[in-house]
Amino acid sequence: MSLYRGYSTIEKNKTTRLVDADLIKRDLINHFHIRKGEKLMQPNFGTIIWDSLFEPLTERLKNAIVDDVTTIARYDPRLQVDQILVDQFEHGILIELRLFYTLTNETETLKLIFDRRLETRNR
Repeated sequence: MSLYRGYSTIEKNKTTRLVDADLIKRDLINHFHIRKGEKLMQPNFGTIIWDSLFEPLTERLKNAIVDDVTTIARYDPRLQVDQILVDQFEHGILIELRLFYTLTNETETLKLIFDRRLETRNR
């Protein structure tokens, strides 16, 4: 029996049913697709990462990203983030999260890639 049930319409012309950890993970990823200040009537919702892609990845920026990711994860009581790693790759920022799903007692590592090449196409 599933604790959480929902749907995703990420793929064109296809609706996918999601349950439990898959649904929680999709909700978290969706949050990271929203730039801070982009959501109507909620200027503090979203992430700073998209606006940080072209900045040098200093320790100060890494700490700001860790704080941002922690804040975003706290929006969802169904999960906890045990570890956050921030690193650079050729075209952007890589974030690795170790997630703990509270009601299912599952642990998973999630890698998020924020790519400058995608950002320039979306502007």
